[in-house]
Amino acid sequence: MNLKQLEVFLAVAESGSFSRGAEATFITQSTVSQHIAALEQELGVRLLDRTSRGALLTEGGKILLEQARQVVAGTWEIERSMRRFRGLEEAHLRVGGSTIPGDYLIPEALPLFIERFPGIQLTLAQGDSREIVDKVAREVVEIGVVGSRFDDDGITFDALGRDEIRVVACSGHCLAGRKSITIDELTGERFIMREPGSGTAKTVKEALDAAGINPDQLTSRACLGSTEAVKHAVAEGLGISFISEIAVRKELARGELVELTVEGLAISRAFYLATRSGRELSPAARAFAALMREICN
Repeated sequence: MNLKQLEVFLAVAESGSFSRGAEATFITQSTVSQHIAALEQELGVRLLDRTSRGALLTEGGKILLEQARQVVAGTWEIERSMRRFRGLEEAHLRVGGSTIPGDYLIPEALPLFIERFPGIQLTLAQGDSREIVDKVAREVVEIGVVGSRFDDDGITFDALGRDEIRVVACSGHCLAGRKSITIDELTGERFIMREPGSGTAKTVKEALDAAGINPDQLTSRACLGSTEAVKHAVAEGLGISFISEIAVRKELARGELVELTVEGLAISRAFYLATRSGRELSPAARAFAALMREICN
């Protein structure tokens, strides 16, 4: 049994004629007869009585008629769904964002994304960069925006715009107001750190290693799992921290936090789109990726 046979059967059953069924399905009447005969042979049931009044459904044919209508209607719905998918209508996109992209970049891009693609429903999963890459690998999300890349087989990382990491302190800190500080002064401070899986923590460690500073020698007052928690701890004077410039823009502008310029130390990184290697993105994911590149560039 195949879909064409069911379509031919429906055309004959609903028109009551083999000739009209042939016209409706754009095949010859003899081919229609072959399709019906093949169905009857496979099912072991006579489906149509050939009478002077036309093709009339048998009781078995009436049963098949209802089932065939459901099957053929289901295939039409598949076609409509795929057209909506290709046209970015009624699509559902699952995106992952590490801390900075998830808290700042993606929410800032969301109004423009909704304006351009109102038919796409976006669900955002958040975590640190390591967690988001794992979600991409396990297909929990289709695409991720992360602050660090990893040597993961099966994951492709495409660079977006760059992010500067600032050393920040509370406005009343003893080093506030200084034009710059030395690395020795920096290493004598107490720090509020991000968790090891975060892109910020990975970038800071690599930059400190490059500057000849052993990150393990820094005095960690606390290790927190979100940028917002780190900002609050720094604002309360519990220590200084390395924080994305994107995340502290408003606090620096309001004077709630201050930047400490460290001689010989500049920390920056790229954001990345993380996708499964060799896998085609859905139209919704391609639209999201294009918009993120546009905004970050």
